[in-house]
Amino acid sequence: MTEADAFADVANLPGVADAVAEARAAVDRLLGHRILRRRSAEVSTESALRGARASAALEGASVTLDELRTTENPGDPIVQGALRVSAELGTLSETWRQAPRQALARLHVLAAADAVDSADLGRPRTGDQPVTDVFKVGTTPSPSEVAGRLDALSGLLTRPTKAPALVVAAIVHGELLTLQPFGWGDGIVARAAQRLTLVSRGLDPKSLTAPEVGHAELADDYATSLRAYASGTPEGVATWLRHCSAATAAAARDSLAICEALLRG
Repeated sequence: MTEADAFADVANLPGVADAVAEARAAVDRLLGHRILRRRSAEVSTESALRGARASAALEGASVTLDELRTTENPGDPIVQGALRVSAELGTLSETWRQAPRQALARLHVLAAADAVDSADLGRPRTGDQPVTDVFKVGTTPSPSEVAGRLDALSGLLTRPTKAPALVVAAIVHGELLTLQPFGWGDGIVARAAQRLTLVSRGLDPKSLTAPEVGHAELADDYATSLRAYASGTPEGVATWLRHCSAATAAAARDSLAICEALLRG
């Protein structure tokens, strides 16, 4: 990922443009719902809660929406981390645009506060730190490779691109889960970074959709598509981009259902 517009290059892979267009259409249908003219904040809040639950579930935590609504302090550190990340995501959009590495560090502090030593919070892992490979991605990149690829990703994120927001968001998500830069909580961070990208690049500026929900709905495909991305082949990257598009479309449909429920009262 060293080209001037690497994001645009991967956007041209087979099947990606059509998948992105379908996801964009689903998001546009959501954004056109009449309830959003006066109650968009409620949809965003519910979406954030559903996103936190889905992200925690993908990491292996078992928690229901009712439990999140009725339990003041769920004990699982994964659930706590996902909730903290979801709650603060809206404040990080500008930081994400200007200083992605700083935003990632903050996301990890939020995600892992109950799970790792305070000295390791927000810091890329060193050689002796264990890695929790939830999705069996495979060989873990070395700390030096992690540092180089994070620098490359951050550089790309702060330069203009012709690629759709969804493509950029998918690459961010895939890179972070492949690199596993922190060793614990990387999935929560990666999914949050995807959502931040969709917000900051204008696809979903009010954060009405929760891509995490779509990934959880397509959980089997999520893991296999991620491993395909990690292979580094054009076919594997395209598979991942198509999956992320499908997950975003599923998330938009879920948020549309929230809108309909509010409309019915």
